[in-house]
Amino acid sequence: MQQPAGSVPDVVRNKAIAAGASDWLATLPHLIDELAGEWGFTAGEAFPGGTESHVVEVELEDGTPAVLKLLVPHRGDAARLEIAALRLAAAEGCPEVYAADGARWAVLLERLGPSMFDLGIPICRRHELLAAAAQRFWRPVDDTRFPSGADKAQWLKDFVERSWVELEQPCSRRAVEYALVCAERRRLAHDDATAVLIHGDVHQWNALQAGDGFKLIDPDGLLAEPEYDLGIIMREDPIELLEGDPWERAHRLAALTGCDPTAAWEWGVVERVSTGLLCTEIGLQQVGRDMLAAADLIASSTSW
Repeated sequence: MQQPAGSVPDVVRNKAIAAGASDWLATLPHLIDELAGEWGFTAGEAFPGGTESHVVEVELEDGTPAVLKLLVPHRGDAARLEIAALRLAAAEGCPEVYAADGARWAVLLERLGPSMFDLGIPICRRHELLAAAAQRFWRPVDDTRFPSGADKAQWLKDFVERSWVELEQPCSRRAVEYALVCAERRRLAHDDATAVLIHGDVHQWNALQAGDGFKLIDPDGLLAEPEYDLGIIMREDPIELLEGDPWERAHRLAALTGCDPTAAWEWGVVERVSTGLLCTEIGLQQVGRDMLAAADLIASSTSW
């Protein structure tokens, strides 16, 4: 059920408070009114399912349906990087940008349909559609604002080592060691000359229907090997991954995209452990337990 434009979901409210953005919460209705006057839209109801941003359905002056996305302000350039990634992708595999203001953490976007999750698309077909959307997004760009694949691999290594200890070892040491080995391999494999702009978070909740296909929302924006995006798909659906040969998914995704299955597999190993730890940290279970259980089983049966 949708809510009035200024009604912020509890998860977003809590994230804003934790980020020290209580003032942003207090002034949010005024910000929406201010942007409505500048960008020429009428605000409707808020979407209830946000986690990192407050999203409101709006209608432009010419009747075009759109959404206003207001990201929770925090340190770093997340808003500017997301806006830059969306503009560089130019509505290929992602929504069109109608207006944006990185300083106010705001972007006005094409309104899309329901997500893959809401539509209940079967897993094999879902992977095909996700890979197709990601491929449309990938492109060479000359823009040094974005973190590199090497940067991301190092960040993931640091996060896994730190959080595994802080969370009192919720998965096996072998799973952690395998993730660290894979992250280091991907760090060393990074090549600025062949890196492309990738989405960075390709999963079914971020894939919304657009015509007869899907577009990806909420890009992180990285300059990396495209196999990183396939690694996100590898980490998802961990129970289903283990129902057969886990490598089959990597080979299938690679065949769909012309990518390297080993690179996709290794990014998947890293992402499965890091996301499992993150889900454990924020209390998002059963997902965290499933990812870490899959990581344990894969690490125990793999030589590296």
